[in-house]
Amino acid sequence: MELKCSVQNYAWGKLGSSSSVARLHKQNISEKVPYAELWMGTHRSGPSFLKELDMSLYDFIAQNPTALSPEEIETFGIGLPFLFKVLSVAKALSIQAHPNKKHAELLHQLKPEHYKDANHKPEMTVPIFGDFEALCGFRPVEEVAEFVDKVPSLSMLIGDSNVSLLKVSAPNAVKESFSTLMTCPPNDVKAACEGFLLNSDVEESKKDDILVDLFKRIYKDFPDDVGCFCIYFMNFIHLKEGEAMFLGPNVPHAYLYGDCIECMACSDNVVRAGLTPKFKDVEVLCEMLDYESKSKGSYLVQWEREDLFTEVCKPPVPDFALARIKIDKINTEYQLLPRTGSIVIIITGEGVIDEGKNLEQGTILFIPAFKKLKIHSKSGLFLAYQAFTNVQSA
Repeated sequence: MELKCSVQNYAWGKLGSSSSVARLHKQNISEKVPYAELWMGTHRSGPSFLKELDMSLYDFIAQNPTALSPEEIETFGIGLPFLFKVLSVAKALSIQAHPNKKHAELLHQLKPEHYKDANHKPEMTVPIFGDFEALCGFRPVEEVAEFVDKVPSLSMLIGDSNVSLLKVSAPNAVKESFSTLMTCPPNDVKAACEGFLLNSDVEESKKDDILVDLFKRIYKDFPDDVGCFCIYFMNFIHLKEGEAMFLGPNVPHAYLYGDCIECMACSDNVVRAGLTPKFKDVEVLCEMLDYESKSKGSYLVQWEREDLFTEVCKPPVPDFALARIKIDKINTEYQLLPRTGSIVIIITGEGVIDEGKNLEQGTILFIPAFKKLKIHSKSGLFLAYQAFTNVQSA
């Protein structure tokens, strides 16, 4: 069942045909418009529709509940519990985190104009068409302390008392320092940014520093924004194409550049505090964050092979899981493994399904629960991703 899906034209998206979102969506591309996100699912802010029936996917499932497994309906009710996306990132997204379920319900109750979902938003990211850059989680406190020594502008913003806490790796050092940074007066941040740029231009020792280059990139899009200094608190992650990263609730992050598949719980809740013209909830963000210092590798999740052509990645949440189907032989017939209700997007290649439907780059299908479907590949490389609910089915 082929889907027609929604596009979000956020300002941080890649322009025109440089965006994988635009190329996969294939609808009257304007080269001056940013194509940021392609939404696949039943979320009301970007619902998918069945092409053949001119009906929303949500309405179809409501009228045909057997399209989902009994376990899905028992756990989540009608509608897909996941939101499946493609992202094309040209410039940094906001410094952000997503609340846990209980906190999401509270924020929705208190500020429904900003938090429109009473649901959590754990998410998984997989780069496509190249590598992907992101900030994710807090660095080990020793690393932050080292940067404070090297970057006078940063130490000026967080103050001597926080510098001392970081140097002795005090239990609350990262939280106190980061909260102080994020609540600095704008004039102080502006002066610190100017001082940083002046020093980085004259100190030869810093010219090859990748973080200095990153600071300048972010500053170009968000001048005098406190988020520029977050690069010294958060892990700078360079994901290779096909690697998977999982972010649980309250983990600070900001996507920086690249194209990716993203799968998450069905929610659009975002708590922001920098690198954005949108509503910033700095106090809420600083209080809710998970300040545990972790290495970059701790956010990566491994693919597990299910058969010759399929790998699966199952995060520690029931809302979603992700399968990768990669057929590297032309004229190969492959039967998809039976799943709960799922969505498949073709990233590369061509093929035919046994119902006679042609598949090409950008084709998006909804597959009802347990439906058996065969793919016949017609290209040297056929690559697709499949999102499904991560519940056990009888």
